[in-house]
Amino acid sequence: MSEERSKISLRSGKRKKRPTISAPRQISSPILQDGTPKAAIAAEPVSRPRPRPPPMAGGKTSDLVKRRYSTRFNNPPPGFNAAPPMPQAPSLANFEPRDRGFDRPPPSRGGGAAPVIDVKALRNPELVPDQYVSTTLSDATEDQIREFENSLRALKTRAATDLQQSVMQNRTQFIKISKEAEKLKGEMRALKNLMSELKVNTTALRVASMKGEDANVTGEVSTLSKRDRRSSVADRSALWNAQMQALYKNVEGSQKFLPNAAGRHVAQNAGPWIELDNATYKSRRAMQIFLLNDHLLIASRKKRKTDGPNVDARGPMMKMVADRCWPLLDVEVVDMLSTGESSSGSRNKLADAIMVRGVGQESFIYRTEKPEDSEKKTLLLNVRKAVEELRKGLRSEMEANNKARETINYFASRDPGLLQKTELLATLSDIKDMLIEVDGKQQNLRWVESQMDELDIDIALQCFEPAVARVEKLKGLARGLKSNAVAQDFINFKVEERCAKLAGMIVRGLELTHNEQSKTRRNVSWLTRLGFEDRARESYLSARSDRIHKRSRQCIFQGDLHLYIWEVSFVYFMIIHNTVQCFQSCFPPPMMSACVKWAKEEMDAFNVILARQLSSTEPGGPVWTQCMERAKEHAKKLSEVGLDFMNLVGRDLVHVPEKREAPVGLGLS
Repeated sequence: MSEERSKISLRSGKRKKRPTISAPRQISSPILQDGTPKAAIAAEPVSRPRPRPPPMAGGKTSDLVKRRYSTRFNNPPPGFNAAPPMPQAPSLANFEPRDRGFDRPPPSRGGGAAPVIDVKALRNPELVPDQYVSTTLSDATEDQIREFENSLRALKTRAATDLQQSVMQNRTQFIKISKEAEKLKGEMRALKNLMSELKVNTTALRVASMKGEDANVTGEVSTLSKRDRRSSVADRSALWNAQMQALYKNVEGSQKFLPNAAGRHVAQNAGPWIELDNATYKSRRAMQIFLLNDHLLIASRKKRKTDGPNVDARGPMMKMVADRCWPLLDVEVVDMLSTGESSSGSRNKLADAIMVRGVGQESFIYRTEKPEDSEKKTLLLNVRKAVEELRKGLRSEMEANNKARETINYFASRDPGLLQKTELLATLSDIKDMLIEVDGKQQNLRWVESQMDELDIDIALQCFEPAVARVEKLKGLARGLKSNAVAQDFINFKVEERCAKLAGMIVRGLELTHNEQSKTRRNVSWLTRLGFEDRARESYLSARSDRIHKRSRQCIFQGDLHLYIWEVSFVYFMIIHNTVQCFQSCFPPPMMSACVKWAKEEMDAFNVILARQLSSTEPGGPVWTQCMERAKEHAKKLSEVGLDFMNLVGRDLVHVPEKREAPVGLGLS
């Protein structure tokens, strides 16, 4: 039996080689299914696969298959159940995943993170936004674009925050540096003055220690006693005036060169000199030199005529006539002994000579009459001292002008509105160093500017309580400066300008939060302290009127007149009630009349709406009566705040008189 089974196989015939699978070929004609000779197939240009032979009609394999599928099995006995009962299915909740991920965002469609923002490219001033976005997001998916946008928004927010912090920090540092610079500038100015005084004292000591110095100055003008040289300003002015009058009297034509001016006086009468020729150094004429505090006067000495009819014989034989006069700052007085021009032959002539170089390359040489006279040294020292004093005065004047200009520029640059105050601006040069008393301490107006800076910072940060307190402090300081009108006007101008700005910001906040009683009370309190209570009242009532108008417009008429009148009257009288109640708690009692007037105006506006809506109904009819009753019922709400407007409801409505039955025609019965 086993031998027979080993001989039985489903394969028919011998095992053949595996067919070789060729590449796919294009079929140009149907495949033949019958036995076509190989020669005919080979004759065709395209080789075709060999057709599969049809299955044989009968065989061992087919018989075995038929026998297998035709086998019949007997039925199982009754009560036989081979399969066990199906177990109960477990709950699906036990097999649910713990992390469902419902709250997670949908997965990204495209792989990879969003493009990184190039901060350096964004800082480039020549950046083209469209080109940068198109280049960066050319291959990005929708999720990457969204993530890139969020990154840009975060970067923008961070940049805005950093900018605000940087601005506030820079402003604080700028104020601090300005104060330090002003303090350092004052110290440098004081040091400069001390150095100038030291230089003057050193020069005076050097002059006093020079050999052969003679303190007494010859001449008619300088022979004054010590009693006349007092330190009093009045006596000194009288002394200088007497000197100038003596000069005008003794030197003819001197008043033409030297008109009388405040502070002008004679510093030295240098005595007789001789003018020399510039080329030959020969004597030309006799001269007299007068040194003033700001000019150098040269007078020629001439003989007085004695043969005239009106000549006073008792007068001096010589007279002096003004010849030349230069400002000291326009000329240079040079000692000829130090120029090197004197040779051995001309030693006697130039040893005691000086050269005066004027404007336009003019030069004049003068020599003392007496050889080795001390007048030359005294004149040179006095000229040097007078020039130094003039330059010092000119420097002080320039510093004062620069100081005034700097003060004007300082205050005007900080507050451009100050340029419109011409009277106040004209006195700014005097008030920079003005001191005012603040809490027992002396402060200058730069301290006021620092307080203004602090006030500006509080206003910018909307710290209204410190800002209002600072305004009250500065106003009280200005009221205390009754004796200093300039400083008072300056502080008032600065404070009023910032006070108006602060009040505008508080008023905007009041208009936005007028329906919140606590915030309204706080804003009204600030405005009252600033002196803008009238503006607060007008802004509050105007905002409440806008609220009534807005809420009444939201009531839509949909055919039911009674319901519409009920809604409109409720809106009007409820808002009027709340407004009056809030007004009584936030504003001072003297302003209550303005609130009552406002409520009367809103009541009139409601009557206009009521008359327009009831114009199409019959007066006294059920609809008309019902609407009026609802309106009056809501008007009773105002009695809670002390207003009785019951009689004003519908007062302007036109009552149409009822028609009476009358005879028709001529009225004859």
